[in-house]
Amino acid sequence: MAKIIAICGKICAGKSYYTKQLKEKENVVVLSCDEIVNELFDKDLGEKHDEMTIRICNYFKNKSVELINIGCNVILDWGFWSREGRRKLTEFYDSQNIPCEWHYIDVDDMTWYKNILERNSRVLNDNSTYEYFLDEGLLGKCLSLWESPTEEEIDIWYRNTRQ
Repeated sequence: MAKIIAICGKICAGKSYYTKQLKEKENVVVLSCDEIVNELFDKDLGEKHDEMTIRICNYFKNKSVELINIGCNVILDWGFWSREGRRKLTEFYDSQNIPCEWHYIDVDDMTWYKNILERNSRVLNDNSTYEYFLDEGLLGKCLSLWESPTEEEIDIWYRNTRQ
C-alpha cells in the first residue's frame, strides 16, 4: 500500500535537500507548499503568506489522499512545526486508513547557521528559484512557532550535520 512521508524540521534544516535525496530512492510525488507559494505568487505575499500556506496545505492534504488511492507514495515537504499540526495530520491519515511515516530533519546549530547564510546568499545573488531571504524578524517568527518533536512522534530521525 502507498504511504505518506511527512517531512518535519525547522526552517533551513535541510528538508528540501533530504526530500530530493529520498525522491531519488523511491517512487514518490512531492507536495511542497513553498514551491507552490513561490511559483504562483510574488515572493512578497506579506500578511497573506500564512493564509495562503494554510490553504495550500489543506488542498495538498486532500490531493494526497487521491494520489495514495491510485497507489502513489507522497512526500509532504511542509515542515510541520507544531505538535498539534503533526497530531492532526496523523489523525487525518489514520481516519483514511493511510499509513503516515514521519521523518524529522534534526540539524545541529553550526549546520543550521551555515544553511541560513547559504540560503540568504542564493537569494541575494538571484540564484534561488523559490527561497526567500531570512532576516532576523522572519527567523524569530519561525522559531517562535517551532516545537521540536518527541522521539515517539517520529519514525525516521535524520541528523543533518556538516563535516
